[in-house]
Amino acid sequence: MFGIVSYGAYVPLYRLGWNEIAMAWGKTAPIGEKAVANYDEDSVTMGVEAGVNCIGPLDRREVDGLYLATTTAPYREKQASSMIAAALDLRDDIFTHDCANSIRAGTIAFRAALDAVQAGSAKKALVISSDCRIGAPKSGFERLFGDGAAALLLGSDNPAVTIEGSYSISSEFMDIWRTQEDTFPRSWEERFVITEGYLKTIRRGVSGIMKKYKLKAEDFTRVVMYGPDPGSHLKAAKSLGFNLKAQVQPPLFSSIGNTGSAFSLMMLVSALEEAKPGDSILFASYGDGCDTYILRVNENIENIRERKGVSHYLSLRKPLSSYERYLSFRDLVTKGSAAGASRSTFLPWLWRDRKQILSLYGSKCRGCSTIFFPIQRVCDECLKKDDFEEVRLSDKRGKVFTFNVDNLAPGPESPVVITIVDLQGGGRLRLEMTDCDPKEVKIGMDVELTFRKMHNAMGINHYFWKSRPLRGEKMAKSR
Repeated sequence: MFGIVSYGAYVPLYRLGWNEIAMAWGKTAPIGEKAVANYDEDSVTMGVEAGVNCIGPLDRREVDGLYLATTTAPYREKQASSMIAAALDLRDDIFTHDCANSIRAGTIAFRAALDAVQAGSAKKALVISSDCRIGAPKSGFERLFGDGAAALLLGSDNPAVTIEGSYSISSEFMDIWRTQEDTFPRSWEERFVITEGYLKTIRRGVSGIMKKYKLKAEDFTRVVMYGPDPGSHLKAAKSLGFNLKAQVQPPLFSSIGNTGSAFSLMMLVSALEEAKPGDSILFASYGDGCDTYILRVNENIENIRERKGVSHYLSLRKPLSSYERYLSFRDLVTKGSAAGASRSTFLPWLWRDRKQILSLYGSKCRGCSTIFFPIQRVCDECLKKDDFEEVRLSDKRGKVFTFNVDNLAPGPESPVVITIVDLQGGGRLRLEMTDCDPKEVKIGMDVELTFRKMHNAMGINHYFWKSRPLRGEKMAKSR
């Protein structure tokens, strides 16, 4: 049996109301909002978050492959999956692969990972889909696009969801595209794009799999189907004979937005959070064709209920204070350069200390168990030299020991909060805090660690870990 062993998702903290966007252009809009990645988030950092939530307590060393789907990778010539694998502290003898250039990339990566598991070249394969697309200001895409990520772990050992069938079609159709020089996606006239592109293709894909396996619309408990917008999604589902209230998985347009290559996978994760043993799910995506799958949920779904999925983040939101701040997050406004704000880089140092920078490894003294970061050869407590083991610190929580609010530091957000964090189990780190209101930071605050973008220098994105207020949970007391 092959299928989905675990799932996870990530949705950024901030939300931008549709009315905020409309008011900026002197218009009105219906009630709704979209998820907005912070200035230090991108498809890589969101992918790391979704991957962490998906793997959960499972052994990361058992993952044999990482398949990343995104249309917004930070580099046009460099893998993003290898960076995510390093941040997740996966083995270095795994297969990494980037799927790009289509909003169907999520299910393309899913198919590639599934084939690897079925062929025996991977016992467990992690699929991550993450996107942070930018809609042109004043365009329909500006309101429609949201940011987010989803992750699925595929394997053959006790899957919670098995794959009972698949069907794919390829379609050469220009609906939405973006060249290497474009910041914003382009599109042809909407009626042509929807009628000749989306509706015809999704109908062919869904009808094709039902014909192949001799199934009818009523044979499915839940239908998870990509849609470019609310109206087109409902029109497609209705035309295929599905019950809109009882069968069709509610899309996330008005709460998160269309998250590109991650959208169909995020909808699937949302459906799995509520799925029951025995449920049959029709899963369909779209983009340069259509991928469709028949999924069957079994009793193992109950073993992964604690995973952080879409529902975990829907209520954990913070309204973005202004449309102008959104423009600043996406670097769509010209900002003055502060003195001393220039950045440099040194690639040998980044390579030499990659385990500390990306995987956040510290040292634990074998003599007295004191934990240090960065790694140091001599223990300050018992003075033993070169007698330590390396330990991963990124999955630990902590409390703010002390902090500083810097109103003069250059950067996209001011003020900057610098925290000294005491981790559970030992270790003290100096970390910048993100996703926070500086006025609410206090000593003793519960925090968790999050992988974020620090700055760009010479065209190189520098990533490291930050602290952030614990989202929606209370931390257990340290023993």
